[in-house]
Amino acid sequence: MNARVKFLLYNIRYGTGTGMTYHLPVPFTGYFRPSQRNTERILSFIKAEKPDIIGLIEVDEGSYRSKRINQAQWIAQELGYEHVYESKYGESSLARRVPVLNRQGNAFITNRNIEARQFHFFKKGVKKLVIELEFDSFVVFLVHLSLAYHHRQRQLTDLHSLFASVKKPMIVAGDFNAFWGMEELKLFMAAGNLMNANIKGEPTFPSFAPRSQLDFVLHSPDIKIHRFSVRRVKYSDHCPIVCEFETPDIKAQNKGKR
Repeated sequence: MNARVKFLLYNIRYGTGTGMTYHLPVPFTGYFRPSQRNTERILSFIKAEKPDIIGLIEVDEGSYRSKRINQAQWIAQELGYEHVYESKYGESSLARRVPVLNRQGNAFITNRNIEARQFHFFKKGVKKLVIELEFDSFVVFLVHLSLAYHHRQRQLTDLHSLFASVKKPMIVAGDFNAFWGMEELKLFMAAGNLMNANIKGEPTFPSFAPRSQLDFVLHSPDIKIHRFSVRRVKYSDHCPIVCEFETPDIKAQNKGKR
């Protein structure tokens, strides 16, 4: 097996925070407030965890909320890591032309060498982005699925079709918005031969009193999970996930076949 990799998954809600004041004086007021101070708290949390790969959902690329700063780029610079960011909306989506919305996306941040990267877009839903990163011995997909059930099911079908060209062990992680529970993902996981790293079914949402598992780290059977935990921090409406895993040594396997 290769060396362990520490992966952190976090829907950071654009750094805008959470709590009762988020909805005062009207619902979702917090969505429009400055995010710098809370993003600094998120950075401190990430620094303390010392992950190798970070998957961030709901990242502000540089709207007025973040003082025109790309949150993923800033966090990466503070860590001395590389970042990969893309808008979460389809390439022809109207959202890409609407202020604030056109600065919303997802990102990877990592200290590992990236061998290849690709951006895919679902056919259905508003949030369509899939980021694919290939590393030496594994591939990671980052997703944020639709709020609408029928769109999520179509997106899962599209996501499964992406696996056909993947030869290495893989991880599929993100905010799946599986409001109906694990039942939503059973067929997808079976078809993709994927396992849930969260074997205890720990809830990840909402952070102030978690009761639903919306955020997942799914993986190929040949990836060994050493540690998995849902961190009870409240810098977003989602709890972050920290997962340590190990992959097979592909070079050693190929050498043995010769």
